[in-house]
Amino acid sequence: MTNERLHHRPDPPSPLYSSPAGGDHLLFLAEALRTFHDTGALAPSGPELVNALVVPVTSRPNRPISVLEVGAGTGVVTRRLAQVLRPGDRLHVVEANPRFAERLREDPVLAARHPGVGLRLSACRVEELPECRRPAPEGARAEDRGQRYDVIVSGLPFTNFEPAQVRDILDLYLRLLAPGGELTYFGYLGTTTARSLTSGPRRGARHRAVVRLLRRFEEAYGLGERTVWRNVPPARACLLRSPGGRETWAPTGSPAVEPAVGPAVEPAPPSKAPSTTTATDTATGSAGGAAPVPR
Repeated sequence: MTNERLHHRPDPPSPLYSSPAGGDHLLFLAEALRTFHDTGALAPSGPELVNALVVPVTSRPNRPISVLEVGAGTGVVTRRLAQVLRPGDRLHVVEANPRFAERLREDPVLAARHPGVGLRLSACRVEELPECRRPAPEGARAEDRGQRYDVIVSGLPFTNFEPAQVRDILDLYLRLLAPGGELTYFGYLGTTTARSLTSGPRRGARHRAVVRLLRRFEEAYGLGERTVWRNVPPARACLLRSPGGRETWAPTGSPAVEPAVGPAVEPAPPSKAPSTTTATDTATGSAGGAAPVPR
């Protein structure tokens, strides 16, 4: 595992939003063909999907915030976050694919961010972060509980994983969020039927089990969702909020979430819950972003 801070370099490229030479799509496709289980898509997320994933940051409180992005891919969401974060904010990017991590490490847009924005890159799985390997003991001091985040943006392809792994990651997100912190993730539409037809009954059953698990999680913590039809493929972006404390949303026998005590920064004030749209057949995708989730 590599864990490093990326330093500011002046003179940003133009335009800021896209990556140099449009190399993202070629690299993403190559990695998707090599490791589709971990990539979960054939192309990075489009601009509308990117915008939805960063809604908790663009409609933020007027104070420094801490943001965790998991599964950054080639950095389409990361670059957008670097644009909208302010001096005093912190961005921690986690990407397990070494080729994607190298692209992020050399990205000129990230290097040209505002010098007051802290950026840390961890080339590992989120479960492998030192602060995530074990929950803090009950009653531990705030400084012993590790980093807490106001916002988590997840690009992990949940429906490529086993249900138990998805449950563990979601529980981990709840531990890492400050009380009142917000989480966004997304899934592609129409994949449950497609996977049942192309991958056989066993993988289809696993896929459906993950979708049901995500629905339970959204029922417990969801603020809203938005269907992004102009993404390829169309996607559903979800916005959720952690209430803090011990949670028992998962099925019987799954680990409970430790109380979130002593956030790294003051929790965001409550905001209006967004209007919602519904989608019945989605699968989570990877390395991307989302269109504005209404707030």
